[in-house]
Amino acid sequence: MIKPIHAIIIGDEILSGKRNDKHLNHLSKVLTSNGLSLIKADFIPDDLKVIADTIKSKLQCIVFCFGGIGATPDDCTRQAAAKAHNKKIIRNSEALKLIVDKFGDNAFPKRVMMSDLPEGAHLLPNSINNIPGFFINEHFFMPGFPEMSWPMVDWILRTHYSDQLNNKNLDSSVWIDDVPESMLIDLMNEVTKNNPNIKIYSLPKLGPKIKVELGVKGNILDVKKAIEEIKKGLSTLSHKWYEN
Repeated sequence: MIKPIHAIIIGDEILSGKRNDKHLNHLSKVLTSNGLSLIKADFIPDDLKVIADTIKSKLQCIVFCFGGIGATPDDCTRQAAAKAHNKKIIRNSEALKLIVDKFGDNAFPKRVMMSDLPEGAHLLPNSINNIPGFFINEHFFMPGFPEMSWPMVDWILRTHYSDQLNNKNLDSSVWIDDVPESMLIDLMNEVTKNNPNIKIYSLPKLGPKIKVELGVKGNILDVKKAIEEIKKGLSTLSHKWYEN
């Protein structure tokens, strides 16, 4: 039986109305589509004590926490997580390497602070810029940026809770204009290699203008991951894509 699932969304800018939250709606939809449900969501300020107390009140729950893991003075989620779990803050060598590999000498002295994590924490992969999130037990801490945190949510569900999910199949595709199918083969091979459990397909449409539908079929989480790789790969190749 899966534990109750809670969300913690952190940020003074959300509570003040300066920025609209996007995480709650997305997380609820993703969980629901996989047969899971969100029990509660807390919106809290950038306050170490408030964050720590909120985390500590949910030690018996699964928690998806968004925001406050950067290097600016108001980012105190890492310290709050350590306090709530009664852990020391240490410099995580794996996170440090990722940050230094990304920024080189510019990682010092500020950006490396993002590698100061609760002792025993494990990393969440960041497919956008390689600066990781982290987790302790079943508490998952992610950046406030949706483009970084939402792929982490999919990774968490796929990696930690795959046996609890609906095994629903999904078919997802994008369209590309004026690109011969032959120019997509290398991308298709790469996506297939990275996602061996999906089936990839391309369907050319003949007419005055070349059109190709490029898609994947399979388990819902595998398909979501693969279609994002396709979109990213097409953009890298400067091929414009759209969804029908």
